[in-house]
Parts: sequence; structure tokens; C-alpha cells
Amino acid sequence: MADPYATLGVARGADEAEIKKAYRKLAKELHPDRNKDNPKASERFSQVTSAYDLLTDKDKRARFDRGEIDGDGNPASPFGMGSGGSRPGGGGFRSQGFEFGGDTAEMGDVFEGLFGGARSGGGGGFASGFGGGRRTAAKGANVAYKLAVPFVDAAALAVQRVTLSGGKSLDLKLPAGVETGTQMRLAGRGDEGPGGAGDAIVTIEVQPHRFFMRDGDDVRLDLPVTLAEAVLGGQVRAPTVDKPVMLTVPKGASSGRVLRLKGKGFHKKGGGRGDQLVTLMVDLPAGDAELEGFVANWAGAMGGNPRAAMDV
Repeated sequence: MADPYATLGVARGADEAEIKKAYRKLAKELHPDRNKDNPKASERFSQVTSAYDLLTDKDKRARFDRGEIDGDGNPASPFGMGSGGSRPGGGGFRSQGFEFGGDTAEMGDVFEGLFGGARSGGGGGFASGFGGGRRTAAKGANVAYKLAVPFVDAAALAVQRVTLSGGKSLDLKLPAGVETGTQMRLAGRGDEGPGGAGDAIVTIEVQPHRFFMRDGDDVRLDLPVTLAEAVLGGQVRAPTVDKPVMLTVPKGASSGRVLRLKGKGFHKKGGGRGDQLVTLMVDLPAGDAELEGFVANWAGAMGGNPRAAMDV
């Protein structure tokens, strides 16, 4: 679980060229063919290779920098246990490959330059010198996608149709708690490589809505009501992220009154759903002479001060 930057001796802001240079230097010094009587060098070589693999994988590097995975590439856990693969040890060698602008160069190509081109067989090349293990072919590059999801679809977890770069389409099931920035990994949907296809990484962007607003797992809505509906109360039709429902407006409801529709918000990560919070907004008609005449002669029109709580 060592810090891969410290293992390679590079700064966190190091670019790919610096990381490659540091790795080549250490790999040349620590390679088992040059340290047959030093088992610690073999272990250190494995650590350096593991650090290099992580830092040259853009997705894994970003996840490590955010603290989502540890130096072994396993999910960060307070108990120190991850679900990822085993760490490369002294008896085998696993390489991921170099990635430069999307092109993948296998790790063996680097060792050819370092150790005269020997790979396996009787010449003591890197495969036989490192426990006799065979070099693992590199997977293809991961491919990043952005998916714009309508607000209502995100709240209701509606299945989304995704078209990949190869032209193939598939249905994507959104996870509970989805929000802008949520990333979904589609295994084997990236570029092809000698060791199989990479993954597709889909980043979600929830689009704004013209009258719904998100508040955590809840949805907020400003709902216009007529003066009669506010004064007399009754049922009015209100939109939700699922479908319209009948909402009961209490008698004498003022603008700003908030009513709650349970279970009409976003799906929560831990289960259940948020609510929809409906704020009533009394909508008065402009230029209505009859209404103006009524209020002018209404005895209670000037009764009380609704701003008294504000000391004005």
C-alpha cells in the first residue's frame, strides 16, 4: 500500500515522461537478471513496476489522487481490505503497458531496450530471469464518454441508451444516488488490445429542468395557484418526476407555504427515495377591475401587518 509516487521517487505533479524516466532507471538497477543474489531487489522491482502501472493508467492515477484506491489499486477501505487483484510478487510479473495518446506499447518493448532484446528462453531474458513467468499482454486503452441525462430520468432511474464509439448501442441502468460527476465503468467496452479490451468510463451529467430543482435527494417545485385556490383550498394538479398527482391545498394558504409529497424525489444510495417539496405561489391576475374593487372595499384588506415579525 506504498505511495506509488514515493516508490518511483517522483513528485505528484510529474508528467508521463518523468514517470517513465524514473521507472526505466529503477527497473535497470533492480531487474532480477542483475540481482540474482539479492531477493530484496526482486521485491523492490515488483513494487516499482506496480507503481509504474498505476501512475501510467490515467483513470487509476486520478482515483488514487482522489483517495478512492490505495497504492495497490484496491478500493480504499478503513479495514485495509480491497477487492482488487493480488499484488505482483517475486514469482511472477504482470505488466499493463505504456499509453501515449491512446496508443499502447507493451512492457516488453521497454525491456528490449534495457536488456538487449531478450524476452524468454535460454538467453536469460526478463521472463526467465524473473521466476520463469510469462509476460502478461496489455489490455487496450479505456475510453471516456460523457452522458447527458434528463433531470426526470435521473430522478426516476430511467434506463439510458448509450452508443459507443464502435457504433454498438446498449442500455445503461443508472445507480441510486446518481448525480453530475457520477462515473460508471463498462468492463470490456474500451479499445481492443493484445490482452483484451479496456473499459468504457461513462461520466454522468444531469441536465437542469425548467421548473424542478434538486435539493440533496429531494426535488423542489414552485407551484402557482389561483387566489381562489389559496383562499378556499381544494385539490390542484401538480407535476412530479414520475407523473402528475392531485395535491390538497389547505384553506387560506399563503405564498411560500411548503407542502410535501413523500417518495417523489431522487432514489437514495442507501435505499428509499427523497420527497418533493412544493412551494405554493399565489398568482394574481393583473388589471382585474373587479378584484381591485373588491379589495378596495374589503374591510379586512388592511387588517394586521404580515411583516411584523421583521420589526417593520
